[in-house]
Amino acid sequence: MDMLDIATIRDARTGKYAKIPKDPKLRQIVTMGSQDTLEEKTVTICHGADFVNLTFANFCCTKREIAQLWTDEILKLAYNLPQLNSSAIMFLLKAHTKLTLAIDKAGKIPIKNFDLSNDSLNLQKFQFEDFFNLYKSMTQRTEVEKIFEEICGSSKRKSMSAAQFVEFLNHTQRDPRLNEILYPYANPTRAKDLISQYEPNKYNSQKGQLSLDGFLRYLMSEDNPIMSPSMFDLSDDMDQPMSHYFINSSHNTYLTGHQLTGKSSVEMYRQCLLAGCRCVELDFWNGRTEEPVIVHGYTFVPDISAKDVIEAIADTAFKTSDFPVILSFENHCNPRQQAKIAQYCREIFGEMLLDSPLDSHKLEPGNTLPPPNLLKRKIIIKNKKKHHHHHHSKSHSQSSLVPQGNGDVPHAPALQSRQNSKESAHEDVENEDEEESSSGEEVDEDGPDDIKPDKPVPDKVPTAKETEAGAEISALVNYVQPVHFSSFETSEKKNRYYEMSSFDEKQATQLLKERPIEFVNYNKHQLSRVYPAGTRFDSSNFMPQVFWNAGCQLVALNYQTLDLAMQLNLGIFEYNYRCGYLLKPEFMRRKDRRLDPFAESTVDGIIAGTVSVQVISGQFLTDKRAGTYVEVDMYGLPADTVRRKFRTKIVPNNGINPTYNEEPFIFKKVVLPDLASIRLSAYEESGRLIGHRVLPVPGLCPGYRHVSLKTEAGQPLPLATLFLLVVVKDYVPDGLSDLAEALANPIKYQSELEKRAQQLAVFTDDMDTTTSSTVRTCGFFHFTNAISCANFIISTNCSCKFTVLPSSPSSIVFRPALVAACFKASRLC
Repeated sequence: MDMLDIATIRDARTGKYAKIPKDPKLRQIVTMGSQDTLEEKTVTICHGADFVNLTFANFCCTKREIAQLWTDEILKLAYNLPQLNSSAIMFLLKAHTKLTLAIDKAGKIPIKNFDLSNDSLNLQKFQFEDFFNLYKSMTQRTEVEKIFEEICGSSKRKSMSAAQFVEFLNHTQRDPRLNEILYPYANPTRAKDLISQYEPNKYNSQKGQLSLDGFLRYLMSEDNPIMSPSMFDLSDDMDQPMSHYFINSSHNTYLTGHQLTGKSSVEMYRQCLLAGCRCVELDFWNGRTEEPVIVHGYTFVPDISAKDVIEAIADTAFKTSDFPVILSFENHCNPRQQAKIAQYCREIFGEMLLDSPLDSHKLEPGNTLPPPNLLKRKIIIKNKKKHHHHHHSKSHSQSSLVPQGNGDVPHAPALQSRQNSKESAHEDVENEDEEESSSGEEVDEDGPDDIKPDKPVPDKVPTAKETEAGAEISALVNYVQPVHFSSFETSEKKNRYYEMSSFDEKQATQLLKERPIEFVNYNKHQLSRVYPAGTRFDSSNFMPQVFWNAGCQLVALNYQTLDLAMQLNLGIFEYNYRCGYLLKPEFMRRKDRRLDPFAESTVDGIIAGTVSVQVISGQFLTDKRAGTYVEVDMYGLPADTVRRKFRTKIVPNNGINPTYNEEPFIFKKVVLPDLASIRLSAYEESGRLIGHRVLPVPGLCPGYRHVSLKTEAGQPLPLATLFLLVVVKDYVPDGLSDLAEALANPIKYQSELEKRAQQLAVFTDDMDTTTSSTVRTCGFFHFTNAISCANFIISTNCSCKFTVLPSSPSSIVFRPALVAACFKASRLC
C-alpha cells in the first residue's frame, strides 16, 4: 500500500490549476458524471522533499464540493504548525500508525517493514504500548534513568513523589525569565495532573507517584516542549508599520538551479509563497509574440510566461498566510508589453491588488508605512514609478560608500554583474527633484541590448537599466517605490517612508561596516532589500543574520538552494504562525533607542542572557551503521555569534541511541537575546548533515528537553531527536552571582546566613550582636521581595540609579540581573 506523509505535502489544488490526464480516453474513464467539469472534481496533491523536486498525485471526486473540501482540509493538515513541531512521543505514535496501516491481506504487519525477515506480526499484539516498549528496548534510555534516580534520591522505592516532581518542575524545568504572576509556579495539583496523564501504572497514578516509564513519557510529551508553544502562534503585534518587520523574501524566484544555465519554473512562485515567502521577484522582458515573459536576461535560462506567473501568484499568495505580498518587478519591457503586465495584474489579482494608498496612510512625507494587519490579502507592486514633472539634467558622481572598479557607480556597463549592480547603485543627487527623476532608474540585474544570447557567457552576468516606467504600471505603485540610495542624510531629509532602496550583499556589507548605527535607524522607517552578489552563479546564499542585525527587512535568498543560510531563514520564519512577518526587537524600532550592531558590551536597557546547552544523547538519528556527532552554534550579533566551537565527540557506529554526555556548551554573555538563535545540527562522521533545528533564544524552554530534528527544507525527520539539558538565564557579571541569587530569593539567602551563623556560634558568645550588625550595615538582607529591595535602592542617595531602574519599583518586572546592577550602582555611589 502506498502512503503519503502529510508533512511532505506542499500544496493541494482543484479546479483550473488541478492536473488532469492528457490522454482523452483516460479523461473519459475518470470523469464520473457530467454535473461538474473534470478539473472541478480533481484534487492534485503536490509533495516533495524540497521546493524543486516535486511529485504530483491526482484524485478524482464525484462532486466539485467534495473536491474542494478535500483540498481545503488537506492543506490545513499539511501546514499545521503544532503537528509539524510536535513532541517526540507524537512522532512515535505517527510511526506506529504508519506501521499499522501497512498490513497485508491477512491483516498482519509484514516484518519486512522492520528489515528483519519475511514473517508477519499480528496487529492485535502490536498496539502502541508494545511499540513504545520496543522503542525503550532499542534506545536503552540509561541517561534518563540516571536523572530519575538523582531526583528520587537514595530511596529504594523506584518512584518519584509529587513533591519531588514539583521541585523538578520549578527548579529544573521552569524558565526563570517568566513573570511569576502570569506564569505561576507548579504546585502539587499540577504535578498530580501530569502524573495521572503520563504514569502508565494505575496504582502509581492513584498514589500520585511517577515511575521511570512515566517520567520518560513526560519528558517526551507535548507538556515538555523545547520551544514555547506561543512562538508558533500569531504572537507578534501586527499593527506596527511594515518597516518594523523582517519579511521573508525570495531572490530570482523563477529559478530552480544555477543562475546562468538553470531552468525557470512557474511552480517556484507557488512553492515560495506557500512556504511563507512574502516578497517574490519577477524579471519581465519582451516576449517574441507580444506576450511579456519572465527570464534571467542574457543567460541560457529559458523563459516562462508572465501571465502564468501572475496567475500562480493569485492562486497561492494567501493560501497559507493572509499577510501582504510584495511583488518586486524588474521591468525591461516596451510600453505595450508593460501595459499588458498592468492589465494582467488588474484583471487577475482583482481586489487583491493594492492600486492606491490607504486613506489612513497617505503618501506624504513623515507618514509611516501601513501595518500588515491593514494590508491583509493585498498584493503590493514594487516597480519604478513615472513622475509627471520637469526633470533636471542629472550629474552622476562617484559613490563614497561602494566604489566598483574604478570607483564609479555603474549604470549599464556591458559586462557588469546583473546582481552586483541591481537596484542600488549609490548615486549622489543635486536636489530632490533630480533624485525623484531618477527614482526608478536603478541599475538592474539584466544586460544591455547589444549583448547577443549566443555569445560566450561572461565572468559576471551582464547588467542593464530597466526601461522607463509606463503610466499603467506606475499607477499600481504606492508603498514600495524603489529609488537610488544617495545617503542616510538625504533619506532623512526627504522623510518619504514609502521610498525604498535595494543593495547587493557587498554594498549592504559596506554600509553596515561604515555606518552601522545609521543603517539601523534608516531601517526603522524605510524598507531596504538585500540580494545575493552576482558572482554567486551556483545560487548559493549569504548569511541573512548579517543584515537582520542591521534591521534590513527584505533579505532575499535563493530558495532553490537549501544551504545553511536558507536553513536558518526557513527556521526563523517558521515562528509567528509562519506568516512571513517577524516583528523586529523593540530597540530596532524605537526612535529614541540607539543600537550599534557591533556592540560587544551590554546594550543600554537590554538585559543580556546566558545560555547553556548540554547534549546528552540522540535517538534514531540514522539507520546507517555510522558514527554521529552534534554541533551547537549561535547566530545573532557578531558578538553573540559562535560557530564551529561547540561539537560533541563522535560516537562510533551508533545512529540509534548514541550517548554523548558532553559538558555543557555555555554561551556566557548573549548581548541581544531577542536577536539570537541556537542551531542544533546532527552529522554522520563523514560530515553529512542528518538533521538540524533552529531555536530562537527568547522562546527556549529550559530543562531536560527532547528536540525533534528537521531536514534542510524544514520538514520533520521521523523519530530523530536529541536529548538536551538547557539552561537559560539573565547574564550576571563575574563576582555578582551570589548577589543576584540573594536578590532572587532573599528569604532563602537569609536562612542560609542564619544557618551559618548558628554553626559558628560555638566559637563565639556574641553571635546575635554580629548578625544584627550585618543587617544594619548591608541594608538589604532583611527584605523579603524584589519590590522592597528596589525601594531600598531607589531611596538611597545615588545620582546614577535612575539610569538603570525606574523611579517606581512597582512598575518593574523583577529580573535579578537588573536589580543586582542597580544595587551595585547604588553602593558605588
